[in-house]
Amino acid sequence: MGVGMVTSVKEWIAGADRTSPWPQAHVVVAGLGTSGFAAADALLELGARVTVIDDVDAEAMHDHARILETLGATLRLGPGSSQHLPSDADVVVTSPGWRPDESLLAAAASRDLAIWGEPELAWRLMHPDRVIPWIGITGTNGKTTTTQMVDSILRAAGHKSAAVGNIGRPIIEAINDPAGYDVLAVELSSFQLHWSDSLSLYSAAALNLHADHLEWYSYAGDTDAAMVAYGADKAKIFHNVRTACVYNVAEPATRTMVEEAEVIEGARAIGFTLGIPKVAEVGVVDDMLVDRAFVQERQTSAMPVAALSDVHPFAPHNVENALAAAALTRSFGVPPRAVAQGLRDLHLGGHRIETVAQSDGITWVDDSKATNPNAANSSMRAYEHIVWIAGGQTKGTSFDELLTRHAKRLRGVVLLGVDRQVIADALRRHAPQVPVVVLDGNQTGVMDQAVQEASRMARPGDTVLLAPGAASKDMWTGYAARGDDFARAVKRLLASGDA
Repeated sequence: MGVGMVTSVKEWIAGADRTSPWPQAHVVVAGLGTSGFAAADALLELGARVTVIDDVDAEAMHDHARILETLGATLRLGPGSSQHLPSDADVVVTSPGWRPDESLLAAAASRDLAIWGEPELAWRLMHPDRVIPWIGITGTNGKTTTTQMVDSILRAAGHKSAAVGNIGRPIIEAINDPAGYDVLAVELSSFQLHWSDSLSLYSAAALNLHADHLEWYSYAGDTDAAMVAYGADKAKIFHNVRTACVYNVAEPATRTMVEEAEVIEGARAIGFTLGIPKVAEVGVVDDMLVDRAFVQERQTSAMPVAALSDVHPFAPHNVENALAAAALTRSFGVPPRAVAQGLRDLHLGGHRIETVAQSDGITWVDDSKATNPNAANSSMRAYEHIVWIAGGQTKGTSFDELLTRHAKRLRGVVLLGVDRQVIADALRRHAPQVPVVVLDGNQTGVMDQAVQEASRMARPGDTVLLAPGAASKDMWTGYAARGDDFARAVKRLLASGDA
C-alpha cells in the first residue's frame, strides 16, 4: 500500500511491511533493551510515532533513551510506566522478557491490537525490498552454539552471513545494515516465537524440548499447561518453512513438531542422530559426521561432511549441535568441505563445558551456561565421576529425571543459590547416598566456599563440574559472571596449595 494513500491503520496493519504508511501509526515499544532500541530506531526512521515504555530506568539505558528522544520518540521510564497503554496505540512491539499477562500487553490484547516481537517486526520490514533467507534455530538447549556453527559454516562456504536474534544482535539491525547479507543464522527463543506469526524461514531446526522458563508460561495454568504452551511456541519455528525442517531423532517431541507443522509444499523433514543415519537423516559413522539427506544416492550411501575431531568442545550434545548445523547448511547448498571448515573455524564463547584447570588428577570444568536441568544433563553425559556444583534460579523446573539418570556419577554435590533447596530435596529422593553440602550465602563470594567444598570431595580422576541447572541472576549479572567467578575461585584455591 503506497505511503500517499489515506487509509486507517487498521486497514493495513495486519499486512504491514516496509512500504506501509507508517507515519499514520502510533507504535508502542515495550522495553528499552537491545531489541527494543533497535525496533524503535527502525520505526522512527520510517516515520512512525513511537512511544517506548519500560518500568526500569537504569543508568545503562540513558544513552539509548537520549538517542530515541532526539529522533522524536516519547519515553516513559520508571516504576509503574507499563500500567497504562496509550489510548491511541495501534500496535505494540514487545521485548521478549515481557510476559503475555503483563498489564500493558494484556491491555493491548483486550483491544485486539497487533502485538509483535522484534523478529516479527524485522520480518515485515525486510519485505518487499530487502528479502534474504533466514535459517532458524530453536530448542531448550544448544541454540546459541548451533547458530554460531551455522553462521561459521555459511561463512566458510563464502556466504555473507550474520548470527542474529536471541544470540544478541537484533535481526532488524542486520536487515538495515548497508553492508547487506546473503543469509541470516537466526536464534529464536520461545518468547520471540510467541510473538511471531508471519515468519516463513528457509530452513529451521528444533534441537530439543525440555522444561525451562515455565514461570514465563504460568499464565497458561499449571506446570503441565505451561509446558504445553512452551512447546507450542517452539513448534512455531516450523510454520511455513520452505526447504527443511530439522529435528532430533532422539527427541520425539521435535519430530511431532515437524509432523504437525503447516509447511510450504516441498519442505522436507530431516533428522539428526548420534547413530548411523537412515535416509533423510544426518548422523555419525565411525569418526565422521555424514549426510544421508542431501546427497543424490541417499538410498544407498552417505557422504562424509566433517570429522568428529572437527567439533569443539567435544561432547555428545555438541556433536548433536554440529549435526543440526550440518543439516541446516546442507539444505542451503553448502558443500561438505565448508561444513568441516566452518566447525574447525568456530571459537565459541566461554562457559560451555570449558576446562579451567587440571591439578592432582582433578579436572575443573565451567559449564555455567547450563541454566536448566537438561543442559546440566548434557554436561554430565560427558564425565564418569562428578563433583557437581549446582543451584540458582530453577525457574519452576524439576531435577528428578536428571538425578535418576546421573546419581551413580555423583561423588558429591555442592549447592548454592536462591533455589538450592529444590535440588537438595530432589537429591534426597533420588540420590540419598551422595554427600551434599548446602551453602546459605547469597553473595557472589560463596563461590570460593563452593570450590573449597568441592575440592574436599573430589578424588583423582574426578571432574568438578559447575553445571548449575539454574539461572544465575539471584547473585550474578548473568551466567558468564558466575562462570568467571568459578574460574577465579579455582585458580585461587590451586595457588593457595589447599586443593
